[in-house]
Amino acid sequence: MTSDFTERSDGPAHEALVPTPDGGRLWAERSGTGSPVVLLHGAGMDSRLWDAVVPELARHHDVIRYDARGLGRSAPPSEPFGDVEDLRAVLDHFGLSRAALVGLSMGGETALDFALAHPERVAALALVGASVSGHVWPESPELSAYATARRARDTATLAELELSIWAAMGRTAPGADLIETMVASNAERRVVSEQHCVLSTDRDAEPHLGDITAPTLVVHGAHDHPEIAAIAERLATDIPGARGERIPDADHYLPLRTADRLTELLLSHLP
Repeated sequence: MTSDFTERSDGPAHEALVPTPDGGRLWAERSGTGSPVVLLHGAGMDSRLWDAVVPELARHHDVIRYDARGLGRSAPPSEPFGDVEDLRAVLDHFGLSRAALVGLSMGGETALDFALAHPERVAALALVGASVSGHVWPESPELSAYATARRARDTATLAELELSIWAAMGRTAPGADLIETMVASNAERRVVSEQHCVLSTDRDAEPHLGDITAPTLVVHGAHDHPEIAAIAERLATDIPGARGERIPDADHYLPLRTADRLTELLLSHLP
């Protein structure tokens, strides 16, 4: 394992298949030069979520993005797996003892859990529309329908609800075509992957936010689900020294809605 700063030459992005301890394969891409940053997307998405952010970010950082297990171009799981362990496999594969983590939604939850389990490996955190393990979501008809569709593997309904709940700004907002493409292509993949994902019983980050030591930026969109705003407030309040930012013209798919503003915030925060 090398240091947390890797000198790399400028050039085209390099793709890789990252092996996991259980025999899985994660598609990853590495580009840019500088201090390392790993981008983690949310459920039902893939690493294309970061398409509008990577070019400018890679001018200043060594940027790694990857498709979570079974999503995008990563191989579907056939054995139980953990997303925290998958993140560790990505860092190890690229020889990074330490990196900044930028995670959206499920990716933010994974980044938080990783930071609690391996604080020495996290240089900074940026949590974008993040969820958090241990949080109890309030009941609502739309979220109940969403959960039912996931359990029933009703991928058509799941994709429809994904767009209506989480892409609330609709088809006229920036990034709409790519969002619809990602949701459609990952609807079946996500239900297969989620059946094999094992959540450790000790993953309960919410009461331990005060133990986070990495410098933390918390970002959410004004048009995101109200509970994401509540979680963002909790993260910004309970994580020591955390900075909170609310972006007006964004929903849950913030990196595609307001890429320039998010990139600006990331570049000012990341080491």
